Amino acid sequence: MTITARDIVSLTTARAQLSELADQVKAGAEKIITKNGESYVALIDAQRLDHYHRLERAHIHMLLIDDAASGLRDVAEGRSRDARTAIADFKARRAKE
Repeated sequence: MTITARDIVSLTTARAQLSELADQVKAGAEKIITKNGESYVALIDAQRLDHYHRLERAHIHMLLIDDAASGLRDVAEGRSRDARTAIADFKARRAKE
């Protein structure tokens, strides 16, 4: 959805017209409410917000799956080492500093 100039509303106007703005949002619009001329908050439909949150969770899950796959490739290709060895190496390097 594209935000147009009509979708940008000052906080003062939003206070005075909240019911009308809520009806517009429920009908599919999204509103950006400004304070002192700067973006402040957005007014969006609760179902759309829930949808955005589900998309964000799905994106995070995909990133985790990609990270796990990358780790498995590293193990399969021998680009890994025992955690105890890695920690000991780290401590040794740190002690030299």
